[in-house]
Amino acid sequence: MESLMNPYIPMVVKSRMVQRKRVAVLISGTGTNLKSLLEATQIRGDIMRAEIVLVVSNKHNVEGLNIARNAGVPTKVIDHKNYDSRTSFDMALDKVLTNHGIQLVCLAGFMRILCAEFVNRWRGKLINIHPALLPLFKGMHAHKQALDAGVRITGCTVHFVEEGVDCGAIITQESVPIYPKDTEDSLCERVKSAEHKAYPRALELVSTERVKLDLDTGKMVWA
Repeated sequence: MESLMNPYIPMVVKSRMVQRKRVAVLISGTGTNLKSLLEATQIRGDIMRAEIVLVVSNKHNVEGLNIARNAGVPTKVIDHKNYDSRTSFDMALDKVLTNHGIQLVCLAGFMRILCAEFVNRWRGKLINIHPALLPLFKGMHAHKQALDAGVRITGCTVHFVEEGVDCGAIITQESVPIYPKDTEDSLCERVKSAEHKAYPRALELVSTERVKLDLDTGKMVWA
């Protein structure tokens, strides 16, 4: 009876017949993109080759952890305040991911800049979403940057993670209009809706290996 009441029980039987990549999602807050990925992998069955098996947060008591637990996904908190350096935190994170047999890592509102050693270990298996059409408006306050620049279109980008902030080969983008009376808040909500389309699409492309990162050139290649 419990399985019938749980909305996150997989609804597509044939998804159990394929080998699914083990995915970890890293969060720091509300987990709205985590929720969209869970819905795509567990409810709708849009993503047939990926399974979210772990959610890691660097903060206690954030809403994203509740979303994961309600979906039956194991969670882990690695509090960055308990580590004396960024590298020591990242290596603790790397150990957890390795011990869980993780094959792909999705950054979803994970408010940490990862060290070069971690990025290089997971290069080609580490993806991130940014609330702008990269290479425009990197870093913090992307919506304010877009409004201040006076552009009429912005959106979101899912990309492979490389060393540096918001750089790396682009996997997919989703655009949204900017209206004359937009505020940062109204624009943020519109971009969030776009993110919830783009991230599942990107995970599907990467997990099926239809797109890969060429480790020599740093460019995305289509299979």
